[in-house]
Amino acid sequence: MEYQAFEQLKQRFARANRDEKVSLYVNTPDLTLDQYKELLQMFPKQDWNLLDQALW
Repeated sequence: MEYQAFEQLKQRFARANRDEKVSLYVNTPDLTLDQYKELLQMFPKQDWNLLDQALW
């Protein structure tokens, strides 16, 4: 994903509730590995199990 679009996604991700964060993380196409990692750092660690379930 290009830089500007990713910056907009990060802002949206930061404002999103937990379920929206999961949806954005799982359903956003064309993210690079580094972009996924950056979003994961913004995701609450206590909710990683929800993200893991959504990925499977």
